[in-house]
Amino acid sequence: TMCERLLAEPNLAQIPVIFLSANNSEYDVERGLSLGAVDYITKPFSLPILKARVRNHLALKRKSDLLTELACTDGLTRIANRRHFDQTLDQEWARSLRNHTELALVMIDIDEFKPYNDQLGHTAGDFCLKQIAQTLQKTLHRPGDLMARYGGEEFIALLPDTDYISASLIAEQMRLAVLALKLPHPTAQGPGYVTVSLGVASSYPSALPNPASLIDLADEHLYQAKCLGRNQVSC
Repeated sequence: TMCERLLAEPNLAQIPVIFLSANNSEYDVERGLSLGAVDYITKPFSLPILKARVRNHLALKRKSDLLTELACTDGLTRIANRRHFDQTLDQEWARSLRNHTELALVMIDIDEFKPYNDQLGHTAGDFCLKQIAQTLQKTLHRPGDLMARYGGEEFIALLPDTDYISASLIAEQMRLAVLALKLPHPTAQGPGYVTVSLGVASSYPSALPNPASLIDLADEHLYQAKCLGRNQVSC
């Protein structure tokens, strides 16, 4: 049926469906609702009542969308949270496996964030996290790319259909964008501003056992960037 076809399409599956039909048997109504419709209206119908029911379902849909967005968003930085990242990584991993395309991750960590927080206080620390999160978000331009807060002062970018060279270039843009904020760091070595270190990993999913192994690779390169002096990209 058309309802089943709509629900099978990822881009259309969340659209509420209302049946408007002359078929008013108990079987037809039960079947329509079982297929995923939110309502079933039989003919003849009252136009004002139909409009009111549509308005109610639209209001419920808006509330549902808002709750979904809140569940997927980090409360402080307003970018995607770890839960949303994990779900999206699994989806993109499966898609890349089907399409034989590469999948890249960029793991990002704010350099010397603890002393920054200790010296300037948590209010300044939260402001720093917000500024960097929004700056990192702006470096991603493709609809499928995702920037998320991974935890604490760590962020992670998911880049579908991206090899390690392209991912490294994007990571360098991130590093420079954060440096350009010129957020003064009271104890940092080097430029005297808040900086980030970045680890890049890219692979065909068929070459790795699971999504966690790609995260581990990016994390290893992040550790290497830290060991080499911070404020740099390792891939």
